[in-house]
Amino acid sequence: MTDNLQLPTLSDSILTLSNRVATLTFNRHDVRNALTGTLLIDDIITVSDWVNRTPQISVLIMTGDGSAFSAGGNIKEMSERDGQHKDGAFGGDVYTVQNKYRHGIQRIPLAMSNIDIPVIAAINGPAIGAGFDLTCMCDLRIASTTTLLGETFVNLGLIPGDGGAWFLQRLIGYQKAAELTLTGRMISADEAKSLGILLEVVEPELLMEKAMELALRIAEKPPQALRMTKRLLKGAQKMELPEFLEHSALMQGICHNTEDHLEAVNAFVEKRTPNYQGR
Repeated sequence: MTDNLQLPTLSDSILTLSNRVATLTFNRHDVRNALTGTLLIDDIITVSDWVNRTPQISVLIMTGDGSAFSAGGNIKEMSERDGQHKDGAFGGDVYTVQNKYRHGIQRIPLAMSNIDIPVIAAINGPAIGAGFDLTCMCDLRIASTTTLLGETFVNLGLIPGDGGAWFLQRLIGYQKAAELTLTGRMISADEAKSLGILLEVVEPELLMEKAMELALRIAEKPPQALRMTKRLLKGAQKMELPEFLEHSALMQGICHNTEDHLEAVNAFVEKRTPNYQGR
C-alpha cells in the first residue's frame, strides 16, 4: 500500500517506508544530528505535514544515524554569535533571537503536537537538550542501552527554549522534571525507564527491530480509528471532562459509521484476520 507513494524531498534526513510505517532517520552524524546549524528542523516539519496528508501511513518512527539521536543545539554556533556570525541561529539582539526561535526550532513542538499518527522515538544514542525534548514530544520512546538523556540547557546559561519545560513535566510530573531541568544532569537509559520516560531499553543491535515491532502492532489497526485515537489522547491533555466526553461521543459516532468498524466486528465474530481499507 505504501510502495507507490511520492516521498517528500528532504535535505539532512532519510525517509523509508514499510507496511504503513514511515521511518525518519536524521542523517547528520557529522554534527551528532544537531537540530540547529542543519536542515533537520525543516525535514521534521516537512515529514510531519506529509504524514498528516498521507492516509497510507499509520506510524512514524524517528531515529538518528551514527552514535547520537540528536545533540540538540549546535554549541559551536552559540560561540559564534557576534560579529560576522550574527546571522547564525543564535546571533543578534533580543528581538532577533526571539524571532529566530519562533520561526526556527519552535516550529518542531507545534508540528509534533499536530501529527495525527503515533510517533515512536527509537533513541539510538545520546539525546541532549533539544534532542531530548524532541523525544519527549513523541508518543512512545524505545532506547538503546547506549542512550544518555539530559535537559541540559541550564548548564549553558539557557532555558529550554524549544518547549521542553512544557513537555517534560507532563511526561514525568513537575517535581522530577524540575530536578532534571534545574540541575541539568544527564541520566542513563535505565534511570529514564524507571522515571517513565522510556517504554523499553534494548541492546543497540535490537533497537530498530523493537521499534518496528511496536510500530507494526499499531499500524495493523484500523487507520481512521488510529488517527482519531491519537487526536483524542492529545485532546485529553487540554480539555475539561464535559468537553472531552462530547468530543469523544462525536468521534465514536464517526467510528461506528466506518466500513473498517464493521470489518473489525465481522472478523472478530468469524475468527479471522481483518482486512482494513481505511474507510
